[in-house]
Amino acid sequence: MFTGIDEVDWASMHHAYGSAENVPGLLRGLASADPAERECALDGMYGAVHHQGDVYDSTLACVPFLFALAARPDVQDRGGIVELLVSIGGEEDGDGAYAQARAAVRARADVFAELAGDADLGVRRAAPKALVRFLPEPARVLGLLQERIRVERDDRVLITLTESLGLFARRYPAHADAAVDLLAAQSAPPYGPGLRLAALGRLADCAPDRLPADLVPTAVRLLRERSARRSPEVCEPVGAGTDTLVGRLRRLRPSDEEGSHLLRTLHTALDDRVDDRIALLVGQLSSPDSTDRCNAVWMSGALFREWRADYGEPVGLIGAQLAAEEDRLREAAVSVLQDLFGLAAPAADHLHALVGSRPDLWVRRWEGGPPTLGAPVRALARSGDPRAVPVLARLLEGPDAPDDLGREVIHLGPAAAPLAPALRRRLGAVALDSPDVSRLATPLLLALRALGDAQAVPEVLRLLTHPRPHDAPTGYAVRALGAFGPAAREAAPALRALLDSEYAAAAAGALWAVEGDASVVLPVLLREASSTDAGRRRRAAEELGRLGPPARAALPALRRMTGAEWLWERTAAACALWRVSGDAEPVIPVLRSAWAENPHTRPTIAACLASLGPASHPLHDLAQAELTTPRRHTAQPGAHGDHESPKRDEELLERCRAALAAS
Repeated sequence: MFTGIDEVDWASMHHAYGSAENVPGLLRGLASADPAERECALDGMYGAVHHQGDVYDSTLACVPFLFALAARPDVQDRGGIVELLVSIGGEEDGDGAYAQARAAVRARADVFAELAGDADLGVRRAAPKALVRFLPEPARVLGLLQERIRVERDDRVLITLTESLGLFARRYPAHADAAVDLLAAQSAPPYGPGLRLAALGRLADCAPDRLPADLVPTAVRLLRERSARRSPEVCEPVGAGTDTLVGRLRRLRPSDEEGSHLLRTLHTALDDRVDDRIALLVGQLSSPDSTDRCNAVWMSGALFREWRADYGEPVGLIGAQLAAEEDRLREAAVSVLQDLFGLAAPAADHLHALVGSRPDLWVRRWEGGPPTLGAPVRALARSGDPRAVPVLARLLEGPDAPDDLGREVIHLGPAAAPLAPALRRRLGAVALDSPDVSRLATPLLLALRALGDAQAVPEVLRLLTHPRPHDAPTGYAVRALGAFGPAAREAAPALRALLDSEYAAAAAGALWAVEGDASVVLPVLLREASSTDAGRRRRAAEELGRLGPPARAALPALRRMTGAEWLWERTAAACALWRVSGDAEPVIPVLRSAWAENPHTRPTIAACLASLGPASHPLHDLAQAELTTPRRHTAQPGAHGDHESPKRDEELLERCRAALAAS
């Protein structure tokens, strides 16, 4: 197994954390009789030698030894070693070390053919995909898969073989017919429900024309048949394991990982067939089996993040999981709902019931960190439901209200007005010399700004007039004063004092909102528009746009900025130019280009269109097209996306509707 390992100059090689001197120990650990030592060794391989998919010279040097380990029947957990080899050689388009790794694994791919019939279940599950990926003989690969399907008796391995057939059909289109025929046969009786689900998922991916017309009812029925055959289990983490990366990932897996994978594969393959995916999700969420429902909750987020649709029914069913006895199912539902913001409204009654019955969930306490707002309360507030207000009020009355509470107030709109006095008091109590002043004050400033609470001027002004620590939330304070408008007139001297600072553009914008005197703020914004810093120029353009026609002296600067290299500067300048001049002709090409080049500019452009009313007609076709596009503008196929993606997309749609309604 380890012949020649001591002749390798490991000290001259590297991995993610420096010298590769410890790699021989990791390789030997993979062969240990101690399960914990094996897991720690595998953790070290992924954590250093193959860190986040990277390939180093030490990674390449490991390949022969990993193959030797995988081929030894007396080594335990060899399935994990095969999976590691697949990952090391799996970068299809990489060059340099990645290409070398792929070549090294391909050169020994005959080993995978031998392992396909290994006595070890884990090895037999890992080997088929390795065969398809690395053995460069399609006819031989297909023959091996067909042979293994004929003789294999373990359903888990059969599912892996079936999925490998689908991978083969995608990889080798010229040889796909036989694989697709076999997949079609496996999708029907007398095969078991798990194998049929696997075949349907792969057919949806590589041969959708071979799918049954009643795909969704069939898939839901098969899921329930499969669950009925499975031993009763709750939706809880599996296995305590060791405290390693591999162990933690194992504990995060669903208790029915195979079932989750089967349905996720089908969802992914259905892609833009959103109605079918919603119906499938509803079927999963209506299952009598809590594990199936838990899997459905976790996979729903990908659908919500990528596609625009009416999600009222599945969201309501996710809300119903909040009454489940299983902690993990309830926590999964809350986790998904809190990222839906307004789209979570169909689950608001369930959220309110949970919040009302479980005050212990109102605040989440962390070891060594400040408390944060509990996820059920956060989800209820983000949904815009005013029933969150009394709970937030009670928390604000307490001595240790979560510091992040203010960030959620902004989603409640005018209904949160009763919270303003308590928010003001908390802002006034922030110790200005505290190193945490920004963390403590920023959420409160955001909330008071959203509420337009002009009575908070003294508390906000206090942040600007005190000798400021380095991380003071000055920008947030300035924007809050601007939101208060003329009622914040007493803050004018403090704002003027910032006109020569890094906050000049924001201070000028706030001063305009407070006093309305363009002669004071326009010179400042013109100066900022000529800055060497693109970010300052962009902020100046945004404020000039808010001035509108009184900023006509800035037209030359704005015209110049519409040709800037940075997309966001061009976009801000074009919007401002239109608002100031009223002339659409010179900015239409700029905004059309930005809209197409980077979808994240669309909310900014749509807000500009909505504010211009009938004058925005020349770009109404963009808004109309957006409203008929099924994919969210924030969607990035293959990427997880951030938790606010649906919220930002729904805001874009609302702005597009507002622009069209104003015409």
